[in-house]
Amino acid sequence: MSDSQKQVLNSYLTFKLGGEMFASHVENVIKILEMQHITEVPRTPPFMKGVINLRGNVLPVIDARIKFGIPQTEYTQKTCILVLNIRIEEEQVDVGAIVDAVHDVLEYDQDKILPPPGLGSKFKSGFIDGVMKVNDKFIMILNMNSVFSTEEIIDLQEQTEKTVEKLKKEKINKKAN
Repeated sequence: MSDSQKQVLNSYLTFKLGGEMFASHVENVIKILEMQHITEVPRTPPFMKGVINLRGNVLPVIDARIKFGIPQTEYTQKTCILVLNIRIEEEQVDVGAIVDAVHDVLEYDQDKILPPPGLGSKFKSGFIDGVMKVNDKFIMILNMNSVFSTEEIIDLQEQTEKTVEKLKKEKINKKAN
């Protein structure tokens, strides 16, 4: 394995949700966007905030606080949207995730990653790959490919497609008037 491959394999983007630090493998992160207007989509799960336009494509956006059971708070200047590419049953799906703040990209030795917390943790550990210890603080490494169930992804895709169709119809109606 080359040094550049090793570096990518051990790179994590850290971000904050509530009072906790989390990390995602950089291979899942496409882009970091400033907070922007999100078009709401009716009849979606509470964690889905809506959709945004990303380079001409409709991107579903979720609130990571709600998804992880962390109490909601007002968005701040540091609040941003992580554009993530996740794999569900061999399919690649892009999803935006609202986080409180993005911090750093950390290079972390795979051998130093601690196992995920056991039962009794306030977080469902099924999507936690491990824990990094940085400056006497713990950062949970999330497996973004396991955060969503297949049903949730299908629902997000269906709702996004419905929203695209609705927006197209509204645009056609505006042109007709």
